[in-house]
Amino acid sequence: MTTRREFLAGLVFVGCDLMTAAPALAQPQRRAIAVNGKRVKTVDVHAHCAVPEALALMNLKLGGPSLRPDLNVAAEAAGRLRAMDAQGIDVQALSINPNWYKTDRDLAKQLCQLQNEKLAEACAANPERFVAFATVALQHPDLAAEQLEDAVKKYGLRGAGIGGSVNGDEISDPKFHPFWAKAEQLGVAVFIHPQATGAPAELQQRFKGNGYLGNVIGNPLETTIALSHLIFQGTLDKFPGVKIIAAHAGGFLPSYSGRSDTGCSTRPELCPGGPHGSIKKKPSEYLRQMYYDTMVFKPEGVRHLAAEVGAGQLLVGTDFPYPWTTTAVDLILGTPGLSDDEKAAILGGTAMKLLGIKT
Repeated sequence: MTTRREFLAGLVFVGCDLMTAAPALAQPQRRAIAVNGKRVKTVDVHAHCAVPEALALMNLKLGGPSLRPDLNVAAEAAGRLRAMDAQGIDVQALSINPNWYKTDRDLAKQLCQLQNEKLAEACAANPERFVAFATVALQHPDLAAEQLEDAVKKYGLRGAGIGGSVNGDEISDPKFHPFWAKAEQLGVAVFIHPQATGAPAELQQRFKGNGYLGNVIGNPLETTIALSHLIFQGTLDKFPGVKIIAAHAGGFLPSYSGRSDTGCSTRPELCPGGPHGSIKKKPSEYLRQMYYDTMVFKPEGVRHLAAEVGAGQLLVGTDFPYPWTTTAVDLILGTPGLSDDEKAAILGGTAMKLLGIKT
């Protein structure tokens, strides 16, 4: 039987930036978050990790700017928990950003099973602090559906983490319907996170220069495109019970929902079937059935997002372990216009229901 020490040596936490957060040097007291004097549990739905053994199956290894050796959890797990304690994060929902979409069926089956086993072990080692999204081989949709069911029923994982596109194909493509059908049937969440092979790679020439634009613009753009296709291609009509969590606050889509509502009436010949094409509702109405992390960094951004999609659809996200933010909890506490109940829901209440986390 694998000991906790042996297991921890095999899991590495990574994220969607190329820099690591500074290691904690002292043991901080665990920060308890309260709203109007009442303790609330906080949940971070956007936290990354990777499994070295799975990387090895793809001839990848720790080292270099994206998989730095110092991310090895044997040295970093305690630091992760210290950082969570300092930031007031009670639970992280772990996910692995897909980099296996070009692998063949046999290899994809092997590495996703390995990753899901390791994710389950990580959660079992710290059951009060971690839950996880399963990895699935979405390039093989029927296999992805099987992997999701196995991960949920056998390993207790809380849904799936997927990319915003798969080898150039939109996740709204009908060939992915078996996966969406399974996610709906199981009633679990699907966390959509952009990967480098999407819009950041396709527009890399335009993103050259200062500003880290490949991530700052490219990643939210990938999510914007993915969600728009899920709406306009009717995926959300066909699978209305699917619970989608969009990284990076849904990209630019919530801020431009009015443009989405107006496009088809402006060019009806490009949207056959009705006032908004063949879909059943106004595009902006679909936004209120999805969920979004709050990685907008400013109170006005959170207030605006809540106004567009509803405060009940918002979830805390940090992108840990990368240093985008260490104040995700304070952002919610400091956002004007939110009621105490709304703040408590955003901080963790909604995520707990969505991911089956016990109080």
